Amino acid sequence: MTISPKSSQAETIQDILNTHEAAIAKGSRKTIEPAIAALRDSGLPEAQKILEIWQAKELWQRKADKAFFTAEKDSGSTYNLFDVVTGAAEGQADKKELKQIKPNSGVRGLIGAALVQFQLLDADIDKRREALVAIGRDPNASHLPALRGAIDGEPDPQIKAEKIRLERLLSVQYETDTEARITAIQSLKGDLGVDARAALNPLLATKRIAVLGEAEGNIARELEPGDDDFSQNEAYALLVNSGLAQPVPSSDDIRNALAANIDQGSVAGIPTAQLSNEETRLKAYNTLAENGIVPPAISAAEQRALVAAHKYFEVYDIADSRITDAAQDTLDSIELKVGMSQAIDLGLDGLSLASIYFLAAIGLAITFGVMGVINMAHGEFIMMGAYTGYVVQQIIPDYTLSIIVALPAAFAVTFAAGVAMERLVIRFLYNRPLETLLATFGISVALQQLAKNIFGTQARPLTSPAWLDGALTFNDVVSISYIRIAIFVLALVFLVLFLFIMKRTRLGLEVRAVTQNPRMASSMGINPDRINMLTFGLGSGIAGIAGVAIGLFAKVTSELGSDYIVQSFMTVVVGGVGNIWGTLAGAAMIGGLQKGIEWMNPSNTLAAQTYMIVFIIIFIQFRPKGIIALKGRAAGD
Repeated sequence: MTISPKSSQAETIQDILNTHEAAIAKGSRKTIEPAIAALRDSGLPEAQKILEIWQAKELWQRKADKAFFTAEKDSGSTYNLFDVVTGAAEGQADKKELKQIKPNSGVRGLIGAALVQFQLLDADIDKRREALVAIGRDPNASHLPALRGAIDGEPDPQIKAEKIRLERLLSVQYETDTEARITAIQSLKGDLGVDARAALNPLLATKRIAVLGEAEGNIARELEPGDDDFSQNEAYALLVNSGLAQPVPSSDDIRNALAANIDQGSVAGIPTAQLSNEETRLKAYNTLAENGIVPPAISAAEQRALVAAHKYFEVYDIADSRITDAAQDTLDSIELKVGMSQAIDLGLDGLSLASIYFLAAIGLAITFGVMGVINMAHGEFIMMGAYTGYVVQQIIPDYTLSIIVALPAAFAVTFAAGVAMERLVIRFLYNRPLETLLATFGISVALQQLAKNIFGTQARPLTSPAWLDGALTFNDVVSISYIRIAIFVLALVFLVLFLFIMKRTRLGLEVRAVTQNPRMASSMGINPDRINMLTFGLGSGIAGIAGVAIGLFAKVTSELGSDYIVQSFMTVVVGGVGNIWGTLAGAAMIGGLQKGIEWMNPSNTLAAQTYMIVFIIIFIQFRPKGIIALKGRAAGD
């Protein structure tokens, strides 16, 4: 065996290791803490490396002089030894002369907790951030001193704030000083983090007790047997569990006891043939109980008397009422803020759904409002727009560019389809609403089948650009996806664009003229037939753009449009037929109403839609022309 001299720097570390070599070699969780603490608190920059080597089971001890090294197998049973800090060669030794230090999981956990102190102060910001994540994932009391020691010297403001918040969370759970713990609890007021509630809730854990007199301890509340959350049976069961009452034998217990005590064809002097009814069995059981053979049966009256003779309380597990009061007060403030945030989140959901319905309905509002055409194929124009976006993405793999190209392409495709439909079918059915409805319904079925024949029944992906992934998060409760934000912006753009077309262009002027008085418009040189064609094409084109937007988060199938046609018609009718502001108001009302009903009944979305339809039917009874009524042909004037 060859031994090389050690450096003075390594001797310092070796001194610490040698001082605690017996505990390190034994590897017992009960005795190892002083050794870990000595390395952790040594102030030596090498201590972190030693702890990491130890935790990774790469620490070896030479039996002759109890010195520690890292080792690497050379050949046979010979190992090369290296300085634990510098990595310099320290000679060779046979495996029989060495002992590998293999800490168990408990010791490795303690080493990991000690390493946190070094990781929290690491020069690498990513390592400091990773340390905070690791502590938050698996916190324990040993992290608290290290975390406090790492706050003042933290140069990054964001990480420092995270350290302070995490220190408060750990203080809530593990601080032994009552005043400091209460201060930490109060500092979490209004904190919407799930981890804050997770830290506070255990402080309010309770247990139920039954007593003859007054209860001792930190009482949360007194329980009254017979209440909704504390029945008579629960009260008696608590008495039994507390050793204050005898358990009530069940029917099976009685039957088994009787069977076990049959003596020459009878039980307690009653022939077994007479034990066919419950009253006789209970009589035989009571006789056995009087003789001390079986536990006595407790009658319902006796149970009620025992329950009435005791008092029942919920008592906090934590004896100090100051801590539980502070925790309850903090949780109340959090719940208030959570409720407000949930209302905001629900409003954002409703606004997002309203923007989707507005996009889906705006084209229908144009065709239905200006032309009086009930177009049941409107949903299929939405579907055609979504499939157009899918086809464009197959040609242009760049998702951002493909969406930019898909929007005008979808408008062009569905505009052309709308014009063709108006020229070939709709123009012959004006002022015949029933025939128009049936014809467009037939076209709707035909377009769905055509889509199935071309694209199949499997859902096709319409992938959003990477910059639309994720969500804009305000806190742990309020967030909205970037796709929804993009659809909301798109809806606003189309609102402005539509208003510009209707108010600032010749086409808009002619459309309004035809809407108000088609005969007068015709006498002024306006061609109502041409306006009808362009209007129907415009409405269909906008439906195609809506299809691209909806396809970014919904499944693109041949039934896509069917999922939105009902809501589109409801939006137009509730808002006011043919009025863009009415459509906007109707979309806001339908979207908000649907989200509100779903929030009250989240487990049954079908029921939510049913309630919404019933509400709208009632609403129309009182305001048949919608929120904003339109004068002109669409209103039936």
